[in-house]
Amino acid sequence: MVNIDDFVKRLEIILEYYGINASSFADKIGVQRSSMSHLLSGRNKPSLDFVMKILEVFPDVDIYWLLNGKGSFPKNSDEIVPPKSSSISEIDQNPAPTLFNENFAGADLFSEINYAKENTSENINHASEKNLPFSLEKKEIEKIIFFYKNGTFKVYVP
Repeated sequence: MVNIDDFVKRLEIILEYYGINASSFADKIGVQRSSMSHLLSGRNKPSLDFVMKILEVFPDVDIYWLLNGKGSFPKNSDEIVPPKSSSISEIDQNPAPTLFNENFAGADLFSEINYAKENTSENINHASEKNLPFSLEKKEIEKIIFFYKNGTFKVYVP
């Protein structure tokens, strides 16, 4: 579990580093000022959405440092955190629940999707296309983060 008092101290370090106040910070990351106030007072805990917005707007913030105080701030751009070799076996031991969709026929989620190449636009059933659990647009994965209920997380960089 993330220690809220320590998280608030690290948040204050970020504010001081960038020379902005809490309301400007809230505006920059796109959250309500009251949310920021409640966080700084210790009334509320940070949500995943809040943390991800910080990381999007302030790339110098390291997620490990922000959540656990491990690592450095500002983030060292030369420092790349390699995935642990044991993390894959841990993932295999505790697989995430899988939801099955009747319209999803893919066997391997990590293989290239050739669906758009195989079907012409007149053959695609637009009603079933809306039910696909993924976009047909090619996107490159930057990193995968697994959050566990005990407050820990693992980052996998493909």
